[in-house]
Amino acid sequence: MPQDLISQTEIPEDVRQAKLRLGIVGNAPALQVAVARAIRVAPIDLSVLVIGESGSGKEFFPQIIHLYSSRKHSKYIAVNCGAIPEGTIDSELFGHEKGAFTGAVASRKGYFEEADGGTIFLDEVAELPLTTQARLLRVLETGEFLKVGSSTVQKTNIRVVAATNVDLIKAVADGRFREDLYYRLSTVQINIPPLRDRGDDIMLLSRKFASDFAEKYRTAPVTFAESARQVLLHYHWPGNVRQLKNIVEQMALFESGKSIDAAIVGNYLPANATVYTPALSSATGGAHSYEREREMLFSMIFRLQKQIEELRSDERRFVDDIVNIDRQPDDSGNPTDADKLTSTSLVRCSDLDRVSPIFDKMRRRNDDETVPLSLEQEERQAIADALERNSGRRKIAARELGISERTLYRKIKEYGLE
Repeated sequence: MPQDLISQTEIPEDVRQAKLRLGIVGNAPALQVAVARAIRVAPIDLSVLVIGESGSGKEFFPQIIHLYSSRKHSKYIAVNCGAIPEGTIDSELFGHEKGAFTGAVASRKGYFEEADGGTIFLDEVAELPLTTQARLLRVLETGEFLKVGSSTVQKTNIRVVAATNVDLIKAVADGRFREDLYYRLSTVQINIPPLRDRGDDIMLLSRKFASDFAEKYRTAPVTFAESARQVLLHYHWPGNVRQLKNIVEQMALFESGKSIDAAIVGNYLPANATVYTPALSSATGGAHSYEREREMLFSMIFRLQKQIEELRSDERRFVDDIVNIDRQPDDSGNPTDADKLTSTSLVRCSDLDRVSPIFDKMRRRNDDETVPLSLEQEERQAIADALERNSGRRKIAARELGISERTLYRKIKEYGLE
């Protein structure tokens, strides 16, 4: 039975109420399990780690935990750790005293002090600097922290829910994340399924986004033909729900009132839409996203696109050279090989000898590229190419590579691309 036809009575009442309350759309079993797990852990003051790919909807689950906990009447603060500069993140999280640093003209409360008694959601927790990770560990273990520039220990009663799209076990092995903090944060772990693994939820979301857009902007709604459904269901959605919403809203704007078919959908999908990246899915159903593997795959995709463009250019030059071969008859009055070439569909080896330099060039390039680049070289090349394509605009380049700006800045410095 299609998931969009599943009876609501098959979904537990508490799960259905939580989804309605927060506007969560979907009937995929893995999604129901994640919601039920968040509801179950909510009344117990344990740290929770939410793991899922970027754009999969991780931000809903800390809200479920807060709303179904005894802290629901206290503050809920969401913090994107990847968006705060490394030099100011301690001040943002823990506050600072007047004169603690240049520009600190007054004392300021941090998020942990502001949210005392409530819940704080640390999104992109893997982006925290190691020094900040040590301070966070102390808060989790003792409830104590120091403001920047202060020697007075302060107490806070707060629940921490963290989220990441990074494989933290690998980050621990690489020395980028503290092992003790990982085990302290992941007391309870909730895995969010990627959109590509949610089946007909893709169509439920597509129809909702199209309907919401038509209602908000008073446009004629679009409908989806079966051919469009097949394309949407089989695309891998690297950007998950966020990407789906973006594409559906584009179609709702420019194809207003139409029945969307496969051809129309294809016009709005990225140029590399046929490339499937199974390495992004983990053995547990795709809930993990491995940062380094993702960067390597993007690098490979960009290089393949470049190679395809070069091959197409060589093909065009090859055809032009054949057409431009001197077709004048030789001294004996007999037709040349070029005349024979254009008068028959069969091409002999002797005819191709005239354009052997082209093949030589292609062979030389292929020979040069038979030596595989190392992972670091692939990564460096992908970053360099992205920066060049975007004229050095790092924010856009980071979005294109699927990594945070903080990670991009670190990689630029590491590979000497400044």
